[in-house]
Amino acid sequence: MGGVGKTALALVLADRLKNRFADGQLFLDMLGTSKSPLDPKDAMAHVIRSYLGADASLPEELNGLSGLYLTVLNGKKALILLDNAADRDQVEPLLPPNSCSLLVTSRNKFTLPGLAEKDLDVLPQDDAKNLLLEICERIGDHAEELAKLCGRLPIALRNAASILREKPNLSVANYIKRLGDARERLELVEASFTLSYDLLTPELQRLWSLLSIFPADFDLAGAAAVWEMEEMPAEDALGELIRWSLVEFSPSATGEGGRYRLHDLARDFAGSKLYDYSRETARLRHARYYLNILRKAEESIQEGNDFLAMGLMLFDIDWINIEAGQKWASENKFKCTEIAEICSDFAWMGNILNLRLHPSKYIEWLNEALTAVREINNKGAEGAHLGNLGLAYFHLGNPHKAIEYFEQALKISREIGDEQLAIYSLGNLGLAYSHLGDPNKAIEYTEQVLKISSDIEDWKAVANSLDNLGKYHSHLGDPHKAIEYYEQALKISRSIGDLVGEIAHLGNLGLAYFHVGDTQKAIEYYEQSIKISHKIGDLRGEGINLSNLGLAYFHLGDPHKAIEYYEQALKISRKIGDKENEGIHLGNVGEIYLFLGDPQKAIEFYDRALKISQEISYRRAEGAHLGKLGIAYFHLNNLQKAIKLYDQALEISREIGDRQGEGSHLGNLGLAYFDLGDPRKAIDFYEEALVISWEIGDRRGEGKGLFNMSLSLHALGQNEEALSLARSALAIFEEIESPSADAVCKKLAEWSD
Repeated sequence: MGGVGKTALALVLADRLKNRFADGQLFLDMLGTSKSPLDPKDAMAHVIRSYLGADASLPEELNGLSGLYLTVLNGKKALILLDNAADRDQVEPLLPPNSCSLLVTSRNKFTLPGLAEKDLDVLPQDDAKNLLLEICERIGDHAEELAKLCGRLPIALRNAASILREKPNLSVANYIKRLGDARERLELVEASFTLSYDLLTPELQRLWSLLSIFPADFDLAGAAAVWEMEEMPAEDALGELIRWSLVEFSPSATGEGGRYRLHDLARDFAGSKLYDYSRETARLRHARYYLNILRKAEESIQEGNDFLAMGLMLFDIDWINIEAGQKWASENKFKCTEIAEICSDFAWMGNILNLRLHPSKYIEWLNEALTAVREINNKGAEGAHLGNLGLAYFHLGNPHKAIEYFEQALKISREIGDEQLAIYSLGNLGLAYSHLGDPNKAIEYTEQVLKISSDIEDWKAVANSLDNLGKYHSHLGDPHKAIEYYEQALKISRSIGDLVGEIAHLGNLGLAYFHVGDTQKAIEYYEQSIKISHKIGDLRGEGINLSNLGLAYFHLGDPHKAIEYYEQALKISRKIGDKENEGIHLGNVGEIYLFLGDPQKAIEFYDRALKISQEISYRRAEGAHLGKLGIAYFHLNNLQKAIKLYDQALEISREIGDRQGEGSHLGNLGLAYFDLGDPRKAIDFYEEALVISWEIGDRRGEGKGLFNMSLSLHALGQNEEALSLARSALAIFEEIESPSADAVCKKLAEWSD
């Protein structure tokens, strides 16, 4: 490529080799990028006269001149450097005898017998920084940023550093700001790229300029789509651009096909040659093409099995282009119906986008899509986007806002008679009410979904409904009923090849068996789920079940193994930018350190988890982490600090309507006041917590509240009431097979003595 430093490198190499060539080194500028490249006969004449003298008489015919050229060089140890060669036809006549060596630089790729090709890339980052600092030391700590802006292209680096050296009054920081503008960057390379551009035919100039709308690498089909031509002529045109080093090519691992790209500064230059109309037309074609890529990825996800991994791969390879296509469509959605529909369709691919986009990013896409479909009055699409907006807010920990969107979507589904939209909306309403601590209402909505989806034989929706019913019965303290539902869901997902569903059902079965105390069986299910997740590239699912494995090993009495699994889960969450689960895993590690008797270390992890939940505005998680911090300070016997944290957590739970969280924090406040020697105040909090447990059907919470209240009553000398409540707690724990039953039995035995 122009400006990559071919001549500079060739001169350094020639200097290092000079002792091997006692009969001299010859440098010839072949003028390959000029309108009139050096004629091979003139190059031969220069070499011959270098040895025979400037006045030497030379043959006029090429054959005679070529013979004299070879005769003069025969037996000599000479190195000939042909710089900036045009093509093979210019270089081939100048091949010297075997005693000599030929070193050639060119922007044009060609082959010759004996030629060893080295295609130069831009400088490595450290070398680029060093080059800048060698020319202008005052660049200092700005070297890394400046090197990136220059695309690590030597000519751009040299020009930028030289400008800063020649103008000592020019602030480095201000100059870097200027280079953020593509027009300013162009000045660093314009002369070099113009030489290559001028050598292209008008048609190749047009085609190369159109490639500037790709923000990242692309495939042959992408270029053909933007050029609006068949793939075969597109491949030929790309080959010509590769030959002139204006397009870079990376072959695939199989050798069939590959990816093309323009250097960042080449993209700036090529883009400067585009007229606005051509640019917008190309961007429309680009958006269409990458919407189609996103659609293929979505279809692969829906297919399941091995197709899921293919879908994720399609998305990941072209994510930058997909994002650019969506951005252009959202910015131009009011121009015409087609662009509005493209904007809508980008946000429509919920399966792949939920796997790969952070909810806040997806909300941006959905809001743009919602505006677009309202403009063109597409009610079906409006309902779908409202539903997806609800789901995104749900994942951000805002179930109340989610319910608003789900209800709007449900209303539209009934207006237009869209059963699929009704299934989606009702199911999501169930999910939201479950997280608000109302599993009975969640079951009511989900049973409606199960009926509709069974009637229309939508088996994926049936499996999802059964899975959700399992979760809600688990929340009601009935893990055996939950297991029945999960097993039915698993059977259906396996029969239809829905691997994503299978991963979820296996993980939930693991949780259910964990809650009934069969940790070994739980581990078997988690491991099955992880195996499938790993196979299809579902990193989020893999991370969640690695975390579940950690919890299982923790309860098996192996906290160090548990930490290993949590750390693996953390690594995955950070890799895919899954902040929500990163916070959850950090909180889990904190719990282990608390168990190991190191509340101070636990506080470190809880603090990090709390910061993440605040950063992503996940209020439910924020409340949970504040509660965990309170427990850690409780273990440090800092009861006032614990109470303060419980109060903050309680305020959040009430604000977002998290009834289960509210009950938990009230119970913890009771424990804190009990330890402060105020059992009466503790009972007040336990009574509030018990009311919530009864209202939401939380059997586990009910048992816990009754037992804690019995301890307070016993401390007040009300032994009969204490025994009665403890026995009620034991009956609940035995009914739901909770390990807490053992602690109640011990206390009852102690009181009976």
